[in-house]
Amino acid sequence: MKKTLLLLAASVACAFPALAQKTYTLTSPDGRLRTTVAAGDALTYAVTLDGRPILDDSPLSLTLDNGTSGGIAPRVTGVSRTSVDTAIPSPFYRSAEVRDRYNGLTLKMRGDWSVEFRAYDDGVAYRFVSRAKKPFNIVSEQAEYRFPADCAVTVPYVRDHAGNIDAQWRNSFENTYTETTLSKLDAGRLIFLPLVVDAGDGVKVCITETDLNDYPGMYLWNGDGGQHLTARFAPYPKRTEQGGYNNLQMVVKEREAFIAKVEAPRTFPWRVAIVGTDPDLAASDLSFLLAAPSKIDDTSWIKPGKVAWDWWNAWNISGVDFRAGINTETYKYYIDFAAAKGIEYVILDEGWAVNKKADLMQIVPEIDLPAIVEYGRQKGVGIILWAGYWAFDRDMENVCKHYSEMGVKGFKVDFMDRDDQQMTAFNHRAAETAARYGLILDLHGTHKPAGLNRTWPNVLNFEGVHGLEQMKWSPGTIDQMRYDATIPFIRQAAGPMDYTQGAMRNATRKNYRPVNSEPMSQGTRCHQLALYVVLDSPLNMLCDSPTNYLREAECTEFIAAIPTVWDETRILGGRLGEYIVTARRKGSTWYVGGITDWTPRDVEIDLTPLGIDATVEATIFRDGANADRKASDYRRESIRIDTSKPLTVHLAPGGGFAMKLKPEKTGGMKKR
Repeated sequence: MKKTLLLLAASVACAFPALAQKTYTLTSPDGRLRTTVAAGDALTYAVTLDGRPILDDSPLSLTLDNGTSGGIAPRVTGVSRTSVDTAIPSPFYRSAEVRDRYNGLTLKMRGDWSVEFRAYDDGVAYRFVSRAKKPFNIVSEQAEYRFPADCAVTVPYVRDHAGNIDAQWRNSFENTYTETTLSKLDAGRLIFLPLVVDAGDGVKVCITETDLNDYPGMYLWNGDGGQHLTARFAPYPKRTEQGGYNNLQMVVKEREAFIAKVEAPRTFPWRVAIVGTDPDLAASDLSFLLAAPSKIDDTSWIKPGKVAWDWWNAWNISGVDFRAGINTETYKYYIDFAAAKGIEYVILDEGWAVNKKADLMQIVPEIDLPAIVEYGRQKGVGIILWAGYWAFDRDMENVCKHYSEMGVKGFKVDFMDRDDQQMTAFNHRAAETAARYGLILDLHGTHKPAGLNRTWPNVLNFEGVHGLEQMKWSPGTIDQMRYDATIPFIRQAAGPMDYTQGAMRNATRKNYRPVNSEPMSQGTRCHQLALYVVLDSPLNMLCDSPTNYLREAECTEFIAAIPTVWDETRILGGRLGEYIVTARRKGSTWYVGGITDWTPRDVEIDLTPLGIDATVEATIFRDGANADRKASDYRRESIRIDTSKPLTVHLAPGGGFAMKLKPEKTGGMKKR
């Protein structure tokens, strides 16, 4: 059948008379960011900051195969503008509420299409909107980012299958960052989001997407060595087969010639460019703000918190009279530990269900799951179960109903390893089904959150990060310390992440080695403690063995008491890839954490933005005098701090610090 392609805003002027170009400008509320949208033979936008070019004219379009004729170039039929300044409640986030302040521009076009632009003080975003009532397929989407110079970039490549783009649609969204320039990007590798482009003069651009639902995730790519990045999208799966890791996945064997099916009027994902200094990127809330509002009316049952985790430490407990492993006795031990330390959850990771069956109703005989769940209930500890994605998907309704009735609190779903339209739809469907049965989710082996944490707040955490699990097998050539000092500015801009920190075996750069069964972290003990403050993580793992935590009582008591959701978050300083200092408030108590790469440094911390009384009681964990030789060396101090004066803290190589500030009883919080 002969198909007619409809191109929205496509650059095909050579085939048609040139259209008169119309331009529309949109400025941020503070007036510094200016977006110029041009509609002529193509639809483009450009961005300046204080008059300096950040993005050159960059085209955007969609190509359809629904047989519609016309609309080859954008014909604007209506223009509307809006200004918004409001507060959005965000109870499971880095702040209790988030200010939503932007100016908006909507261009209504012939052919049932609109394009919406929003300008915030810290970035610009756009999305397509379809009003069409008849189904169609999207053949491709054009999203380009054209820069005025050969800028430096910090990018996460798809780790496997270099040189074979089609094979890279299947990946775990885990890799360290490559630092290069636009012209030197590897044409044989896709880049997953977010990424950062250095625009010069201290300004960076973090590119990501949000409100991703029932649409393929966006990758970026540079195939010709130019000063630009071009979007690529996984084609829609045509044929899948059960297989992959332990038969827990559906592996795509053949793909369609289009990227997405559209069944009804809808909005499409926001394309987001966060613009600002390094701390601005780390502080940005755009991914959350641009996501669809919560679909759960009553969220009172959603309980964030910390999790005693079994898999990373390989069930290595000692000093007990039973054989540790995947059995009832071991999990009761984990529950006892969690109850004693006020930890909300214990997870049963891979191994509780019969291997390679993809059937979550088949439980290994060593596990008495109802007894474990009931024991946890008596102790005030909830149980979370690990699940391969296909085992969960193939029987989702029954699985959620059965285990909810048993008293299980949620699932950690793993090995999605795709973000084509089928898989992004699965994440939302899993969230919706889990919510109906009062279950929380932790999505592993998946892409960045992309707004799902706002739309379905029962999804408390996401992987999509080269987290601490990688230290079970990664060689010493992997620089996890630089990675740790990078993700708050890039990956975290897309939402929370299940990094799984908390290692009690800590190693210097020289002494680190991978030991799968008894793993260690790169960097110092205080680096690990600080990650509980620096990283956004509403559901936060304690990765190490309860036995090790019981031997390290001071550190354990500190991290067990750290909240996982906050009333306020502030970035007090940092440079991408080098260091960061973050402050978070719960009630009247502030926690401040800082980490560095392998470079030792003294950080001067200005506490006055916190708005607390001049003198406060402080508990601080800092790198010990010999932490550069023995990474587990630390000092715990209880001191009084004058917050009106800068505080200087020395960080060892791969080091960190974590501090709790409690206002004097006679003082309190100042008005900010």
